[in-house]
Amino acid sequence: MRRTRIAGAMAGIALAALALTACNSGSPTSPGTGGDGGGETGGDEALWEVATDVSLEGSPTFDTMTERGSVIVGVKNDQPGLGFEDATTGERTGFDVDIARWIAASLGFDEDQIEYQTIPSANREQAIVNGDIDYYVGTYSITDARKEQIDFAGPYFITGQGLLVAADNEDINGPDDLAGKIVCSVTGSTPLQRIRDEYSPGDTVEYDTYSQCVEQLKAGAVDAITTDEAILAGYVALEPDALKIAGEPFSEERYGVGLAKGDTALKDHINGLFTDGNDVWSALFEQHLAPAGIEGEQPEVDQ
Repeated sequence: MRRTRIAGAMAGIALAALALTACNSGSPTSPGTGGDGGGETGGDEALWEVATDVSLEGSPTFDTMTERGSVIVGVKNDQPGLGFEDATTGERTGFDVDIARWIAASLGFDEDQIEYQTIPSANREQAIVNGDIDYYVGTYSITDARKEQIDFAGPYFITGQGLLVAADNEDINGPDDLAGKIVCSVTGSTPLQRIRDEYSPGDTVEYDTYSQCVEQLKAGAVDAITTDEAILAGYVALEPDALKIAGEPFSEERYGVGLAKGDTALKDHINGLFTDGNDVWSALFEQHLAPAGIEGEQPEVDQ
């Protein structure tokens, strides 16, 4: 794993001592909210601090953020451990959400300067192209088709497509067992297209969110859900007596940060952050994903 420091990309960023404990359930405290429990994301010692005097010459997205005085980030809200929004409190937690916070801090923005927008999978590229959001962090697989419209920083995580079934299901142990079965996924997702193109399910149904698929699975209306195993593991962790993952991953999904096409300065900045911030990445992974039984290591970014 490379640990090359990229000059300028990490200007003003101080990586603080790690202080995550096994009992923490919220996100690490954002810099500027304090480490005494006064911040809205919990009382942990900060993993990062807000950068000062950041300059990204040639980045129209950064210029827009600076003029606005805030960051607008596209995220998911129904993926436990990755991107989740508490329906009662509105608190956002998860690996992807904290990756988004980390990027914002590296650009000089504090927690109270971040606006989160929940955007369905099918609408992500258009939201970036339209300038509705500054960047997107939400189990966003890097694909050649998507790169025709937008750019990606990363990857910052690699997982694989899997299947979620009822805990008492003994018929489905992998994608080759889907003949005659009804499979659910979300509109516009890579897993949905792959299951249709490469395997032979009896039928597929699609919704805007995976949580809707989970409800259909629990009601017996569908036989399986397909998406990235990292997403599925979060649902199993919530309801281990009702749900399980069937078989092994059968693809490679490389998660990236979606950006406006041609914004090379912002892309290079975020890639520099991932390259230099190995300790932060590891702490976030251990906090959010490892408890669900997910395994992985920080990948090298694309050049």
